[in-house]
Amino acid sequence: MGERAPYLLWTRGAASFLTTALSDRVTITGARASTGYGENITTELAEGMADEERIVVSGGAYGIEGAAHRAALAAGGQTIAVLATGLDRRYPNAHTELLDRIGDTGLLLSELPPGAAPTKHQFAARNRLLAAVSGATVIPEAGIHSGSITTVFQARDLGRGIGAVPGPVTSAVSSGPNQLIRQGFAQLITEPSELLALLDADVPRQDVVRAEPTQELGRSRPGPGARGLSL
Repeated sequence: MGERAPYLLWTRGAASFLTTALSDRVTITGARASTGYGENITTELAEGMADEERIVVSGGAYGIEGAAHRAALAAGGQTIAVLATGLDRRYPNAHTELLDRIGDTGLLLSELPPGAAPTKHQFAARNRLLAAVSGATVIPEAGIHSGSITTVFQARDLGRGIGAVPGPVTSAVSSGPNQLIRQGFAQLITEPSELLALLDADVPRQDVVRAEPTQELGRSRPGPGARGLSL
């Protein structure tokens, strides 16, 4: 991650999760105001990853992220929550029980010291960690201007795989994934086997996606200091 690498990481739980190969970890993130469709496909993908003993990484928020964590845990799998707060804070408060369970059976991860409160800047910074700790990032649902799309850009800058789940053209939270797929910026993902193939691709990560995003999806050029991160 170059100059954007965290100074240190705070962990609670199985820090050994970070010593496995990148292909053992997949980030699933997306809309907080998710639909039943998005949560169903998220559950299917997370369960599939758990069945293959891959670690599901997400951010502990409402919607897609909460569904990813819950599905991994329900399937007896492993999951990492990357937080935009100190590890002693629970955000959102309604996910206190979920995050505590992840800390007990999986891993809570943050670059912020205890006591740190969530801010807009911290969520943006957290997104680069969501992208960095996994071999691939998949977006089941997200609006074009969703903060989750920044995780896709970070993953692209780091040479990670990018996947997106197509959705109804009438759904605002499917507009982001549909646009990523249309532009050739993400591989189409409809089932766990396709996500596994993305994780296990032998081609160099920077060759997985080539298209430049339009301004409708955010910035048009990758940021500085884009390098791989081994944790």
